[in-house]
Amino acid sequence: MSHDMSTADIARREADDDARSAEQSPSGELRSPAPSAERDQGHPISKPSEGRSALLGESAAQSFRARWGEVQAHFVDGPQEAVQDADALVAGLMQELAKTFAEERAKLEQQWTQGQDVSTEDLRIALTRYRSFFDRLLEA
Repeated sequence: MSHDMSTADIARREADDDARSAEQSPSGELRSPAPSAERDQGHPISKPSEGRSALLGESAAQSFRARWGEVQAHFVDGPQEAVQDADALVAGLMQELAKTFAEERAKLEQQWTQGQDVSTEDLRIALTRYRSFFDRLLEA
């Protein structure tokens, strides 16, 4: 497995991103994160537990699960490397989830800045996803 990023890198990157997001454009508006072209555009997982919405597309979720299986299988032969790989995998998942939320927020903000009405239903769905994710993090 690759050791491209760790959870410590994510923590540092979030601090850097917070500092950058506080920067304003010449018009005084806060800059929104740019949408990622790499995000999985698959359909949501068909059976989220207890009415919760899926946070990733099905193919991305399957890929993360398969990679987790590889990490677990590697533990017997290389426990230290398996823990490093697990950390990198968790960091990658956190980054993917952050991109997902940033893209959805950017879409809503784009509608606002263009003077378009955003439906209450779209806002309800967005808030429900945030609440679901927030609750899942606190339950862990």
